[in-house]
Amino acid sequence: MANEAATKKDGGLSKAFVWFHATSVNGGAMAIAATIATYFSLYVQETIGITAAQLAVILLICNIWDAINDPMMGVICDSLNPRWGRYRTWFIFTPVVLLVDMWFLFSNPGFIQGSAMAKCVYVCICYMVYGMVVTAYTMPQMAILPAMTLDDDVRNDVVTKGAGICALMFTIASTFSTQLVEIFGSYRTLMCFYAVLAVISFWGLYKTSEERYVMPKDENAGLKQLIYVFRHKEVWPVMLCWVLASVSYGFMFTSSVYYAQYIWAPKKVDFATMDEAAIGATIGGTISTYMLFVSMGALISMMVLMPIFIKTFKTGWKTMLVSQIGTVACYLILWLFGRSNWWFCCILSFIATVIGAMVNAVVNILVNDTIDFVMLKEGKQLNAVVSSVKGFAQKCGNTLVNSGMLAILAVFGFDATLGPFGQNPATIEAVNAVRFLVPGLVSVGIIIIMVFYPIRKFFPEIEEMKAKMRAEHNA
Repeated sequence: MANEAATKKDGGLSKAFVWFHATSVNGGAMAIAATIATYFSLYVQETIGITAAQLAVILLICNIWDAINDPMMGVICDSLNPRWGRYRTWFIFTPVVLLVDMWFLFSNPGFIQGSAMAKCVYVCICYMVYGMVVTAYTMPQMAILPAMTLDDDVRNDVVTKGAGICALMFTIASTFSTQLVEIFGSYRTLMCFYAVLAVISFWGLYKTSEERYVMPKDENAGLKQLIYVFRHKEVWPVMLCWVLASVSYGFMFTSSVYYAQYIWAPKKVDFATMDEAAIGATIGGTISTYMLFVSMGALISMMVLMPIFIKTFKTGWKTMLVSQIGTVACYLILWLFGRSNWWFCCILSFIATVIGAMVNAVVNILVNDTIDFVMLKEGKQLNAVVSSVKGFAQKCGNTLVNSGMLAILAVFGFDATLGPFGQNPATIEAVNAVRFLVPGLVSVGIIIIMVFYPIRKFFPEIEEMKAKMRAEHNA
């Protein structure tokens, strides 16, 4: 009842706002992100003809720049005060840019044919623009929630609903992309369709949101806003946790396609009885089946288990701690024995994903904790700056996932042109390691940070601060 009363004093959150907040970053935009995370690497290599080594360099360059421009975007967002809102304004035009970029990113124009350099430059520019657009709509989307309500339970509920939509869209995009491409005719058409959905959701978010708890901007802050965040030692371990969470979630999906295609598909092919079409169908079926288990695990993790964990453990850091302990146990078993039986591997991979996939959403609760902490210590509202720091950390994690995984595979001799049947034994061991061992070690790092979660000791002071803010707002 106390939380309900506080929510009413906050002005409440409309069902429309909750829906559009959940389906903006986590709707069509997430379907794009899921498709890129899961299939883009192979798409670029097989369709445009870029090698794994070239793509690793491209992704490294793009992700480094993407990480750098996140804090820049946060500073810009918290420093400006446009007539349509400090955060809301960005929801108007960024999804339109996303739509245009998807058209180019998934095109294979004639002028780049025959030139390896032209191919690399073209993909690099389009992918870099994509990362910048994601930054430009993600930071304000994260910042608008704490500007709408101060109630932690209400914030957590919105984050949880967004996580459910995220899991649903990720499941659809990562599991059924090959079938959807056949329906839509091409990756380009499918991705543009997702982008149109994103435009609708972001425009709806603009229409239904307001900025209730926004302090006057600091006229002289500029890049000093980053100092206000980074000078607190409590923020650094949380930031590292954001990096590790991104790595954990990224490896979970990106490596799964490689794992199914290069470890399990060859075991299911019988050259003596299968023709070329049957072999292709077997490979595709193996990938789809395994990705279905992984994607359904993520769906259940965020739509079912995460709300239960949040309700049971009350806070994000406890939820993170418990989920990662279970994840480590499953990954260790899978790394050692996962290749012994197909259905054992699928079922335990499903369980591991159910327990571990929520890491990608629970970190957003830690973002709200950090926003409140910085406000307590600095007396300044830096929602977008803190969100951008989280974005920076996430992009660092993406860099480790995209370039790191490809680099590991390249070191052990991976060559996409050899197909599932031409890889050497060292490559197969590397695929197994990037699927289970690497993310397992990452989860161990998250556990250590959560055991010593530094912001939790400030929770009582933060609650006192928010009570004063509510009183001032309702006066």
